[in-house]
Amino acid sequence: MATSSIGPTYDPASTAAALADKYVAARRDILKSQTGVAGATDKGLSTLSSAMLEFQSSLSGLTGLNKSLFAQAATFNDTSIGSATADPTAAPGTYSFFVKQVAVASQMSYSGLTDDAGIGGTLGIHMGGALAFSVNLAAADTNANGTLSTRELAAAINSAAGNNSLVSASIVTTGGTSELILTATNTGASSRITLDTSAVTGASSLTAANGDPARARELRVAQDAEIRVGSEIGTAITQASNTFTNVAGVKMTFTKAQAPGATPVTLTVGADDNATTANVQKFIDAYNKLKGTIDGLVDAGDPSKGQAGGAFAHDGGVRALRDRMVSLLRPAAASTSLAAYGITATREGTLKLDSARLTRQLKVDPDGLDTLVGSSAAASPSGIAGSLDTYLKAWSNTATGQISKRRTANDHLQESITDRQTLFDKQYDAAYHRYLLQFTQLQTIQSRMSSNNSLFDALFGDKSA
Repeated sequence: MATSSIGPTYDPASTAAALADKYVAARRDILKSQTGVAGATDKGLSTLSSAMLEFQSSLSGLTGLNKSLFAQAATFNDTSIGSATADPTAAPGTYSFFVKQVAVASQMSYSGLTDDAGIGGTLGIHMGGALAFSVNLAAADTNANGTLSTRELAAAINSAAGNNSLVSASIVTTGGTSELILTATNTGASSRITLDTSAVTGASSLTAANGDPARARELRVAQDAEIRVGSEIGTAITQASNTFTNVAGVKMTFTKAQAPGATPVTLTVGADDNATTANVQKFIDAYNKLKGTIDGLVDAGDPSKGQAGGAFAHDGGVRALRDRMVSLLRPAAASTSLAAYGITATREGTLKLDSARLTRQLKVDPDGLDTLVGSSAAASPSGIAGSLDTYLKAWSNTATGQISKRRTANDHLQESITDRQTLFDKQYDAAYHRYLLQFTQLQTIQSRMSSNNSLFDALFGDKSA
């Protein structure tokens, strides 16, 4: 009679792999969990850092040095005459000016120029009657062919060491000759351009043009701006620039002179409710965005709905950060509150704005908003903005902040996990090869026993069939 084969049929490699997996399963799950937490922490810290820096940048733009949520406007009744801006310190009021003339930058033309051979020496560029800078013509022949082209001349003027963007030179070619155009960058009588060609050597067409009134033409006459206070016969204010700052906190830029006998232009300075509302809304939006980011990072999630928690769902430090931000919006020492200016909290803890209430309160107390919100300027932080920025720097500072410290600790954890993963891989390989050897040997024994069994069957089996 025939006997059955001995033992189960199996593959040593897959069996060894399965047993090795089971041998390290607990440690593998721990490493996988820790790797996931470390990765989520790293991502969470990056998200938190970016959100904080974005908020602090916005805060600086709104409440930094010489910045204010409260905005004022300065407008002319005739916008064709010019434009104006006012900072928060400007005193509201109405002012009148007569614009007698606007400042003009000098522009000169030298025509009939040609490419000249053998030119050297020094060209002097004068502005307002004084030497502004010199041009070395001997070094201006950049291709060293012995001829100074008009374009090389213009290039030498533009790149002269003392130019410093005082004058720009360009060439216009007409027929067989060229025209050199020199334009002053700054306005005012002191920008008037003249040339000194007395030190230029060789037969220079520029020297000839400079001595010929028909070829050396003043395209734009340099002049200072002049405005009169109150009326055409009022006190004169003269300067080289068209931008005046004679009214405290106001910058006026005039673009057109008025005709004799014209009515003076009126400047009105006062609160800009729309700009102030926009600034307050930007502050609210920036705060809400940062708070929303932190809310997501500390969210507990809902396992019953398959919703994972945030990277810092169990982190008391980040929760304390959020709670501290909320408390800083309600300074205990302040005589008024954000709510008085229409800035209130929703049920979710975000901020919202009642613009009508803001406008009403500003009319009652125009300085109160800036006093309450304060400044985030590093030199003199104050109010809510100063407290928020100072507190957040304890987190965002790249050298000593909490985020930097947490990131360093998390990096060390990830390095430790990498080292343990290497050890884990070695342990898995050792277990796998141990099991593989054992089950390979067992398979060999089973194979021999099966062979012997077949031999017995052949010798003693039932042969009557």
